[in-house]
This record gives sequence, structure tokens and C-alpha cells, in this order.
Amino acid sequence: MKNTSLQRRISAMIYDGLLVLALIFLTTIPFIAVRSGEPVETNDNLFYKCVLLGVVFSFFVGFWMKSGRTLGMQSWRLQLIGQNGKRPSFSMATIRFFAALLSWLPFGLGFLWQLWDKEQLTWHDRISKSHIVHYPKDKG
Repeated sequence: MKNTSLQRRISAMIYDGLLVLALIFLTTIPFIAVRSGEPVETNDNLFYKCVLLGVVFSFFVGFWMKSGRTLGMQSWRLQLIGQNGKRPSFSMATIRFFAALLSWLPFGLGFLWQLWDKEQLTWHDRISKSHIVHYPKDKG
């Protein structure tokens, strides 16, 4: 068990991003149906934006709390653990979710920070007091 590389993290994020995109498409269908097939106007539709944020939040926080890994993380043999070595609690996962959003804001600098950090931690790792580890494939 060791801290994971940025490349492995990004690979898991791409996988999860595709899954989240599919969930967003599915979530949008009822909104389009209510509008008789017309596109959803996102500029003035706060309810729609909140529903989408809730779906994305539920995806990540739900998986992190249940198993410590999303489907993308599972594919790349990654695990989210707290400083105590256990799966994250709801509050820790929530803090991590919103801290990860902040890590994206300055052009992903919060993620890239891992390249300079002595412990290879991102901003959201530090803020949430959790980190991602890589479990190598068993050779048995």
C-alpha cells in the first residue's frame, strides 16, 4: 500500500467523469420531458443546477463512504482512507468533495500540487485529512 501517482489519479478521474456524465444525461431527461422536449435553460434554472450538483455529490460521497472507492478508483486499484486508516465518514467525504472542487479552480493546481508535496498529497487530501493509496495487484 502506497500513495498513488498523479497519472493513476487522473486515469480514475477520467473513468469516473464518464460515469458522472452518463448520470447527468439521465438526470436531465425528466427536465427535458417537463419542457416538452425543449432544452433546459441552465442560466436561470437554479433548481436544475442544484439537482445536478446533488447527483454528482451523491455519486462521490456515497461511493467513498460505502467502500472507500468509486468505480474508477476500483478499476485503478485506488482506495480513499482517512488518517486513521479507515473509510471516510460522511463529513470527511463531504469536505473532500468540496475541497476537490476548490482544487480544480486555479487550473487544477490543487491536484498538481501532489508533484511538489513531500508526501505526494493534494490540497483536498490535506484539507479533508484523507488520502488515496494504491493497492498493487496480488501476485498469488
